[in-house]
Amino acid sequence: MTDQSRPLEIAILVCPGFMQIDVVGFHAVISMLPGANVHLVWKNRDEIAGLPHFPTRATTTFDDCPADLDVLFAGAVPAQVFEDAETLAFLADRGARARWVAGVCAGSLLLGAAGLMRGYRATTNFQCHDQLALVGAVPAHGNVVEDRNRITAGPATGSHEVGFRLLQALHGDDLAKMAELGTEYAPKPLFGVGTPELAGPELTRRTLDFSAGMLKGYREVTERAAERMGVRA
Repeated sequence: MTDQSRPLEIAILVCPGFMQIDVVGFHAVISMLPGANVHLVWKNRDEIAGLPHFPTRATTTFDDCPADLDVLFAGAVPAQVFEDAETLAFLADRGARARWVAGVCAGSLLLGAAGLMRGYRATTNFQCHDQLALVGAVPAHGNVVEDRNRITAGPATGSHEVGFRLLQALHGDDLAKMAELGTEYAPKPLFGVGTPELAGPELTRRTLDFSAGMLKGYREVTERAAERMGVRA
């Protein structure tokens, strides 16, 4: 558990085109921390739209975000953000001191592009899993992977599960259990095809084809990140 003598500071990256599925569940869970300051962080407080269209706005700018964070969190964002110098500098700075660094879906790759995943076991969505090594991470399988103070997950349910684990780490088992019950978190998949192993090769291939445009963009930026950081995957 964490020293409660000061408010906990949680920063969640948002930006134009962010994948709200990776953020909303985590935000709902982590906001149960008593007295915590939960910041939605971006360069400015202008209205932005997540993907698909989900209007919101940051509550805190990069400049105003607390320097010392208990949690720095990132979900999937558009590929161009992986090469945005201001965003990478913010993540690298806050992540270097944060008590926990958390990534969901392609957010794990973004944190890696900021230099925060080198040598840490990590996971991401299955479509991009082979890119983890390009940003210095050690690829690992599992819906949630924890290595020291890095915790990463796949999309959707992963955002909730990272939230529950960090509630446990920061405030103890009891609150985490109440959060799991309070949100009635007991997933029962409609089809039971939520991993490539469960889905089989044909559905997996069609899903990869469906997301090919996004995957091409991520591949290009993670390959350039590997070159920039001198990573040999």
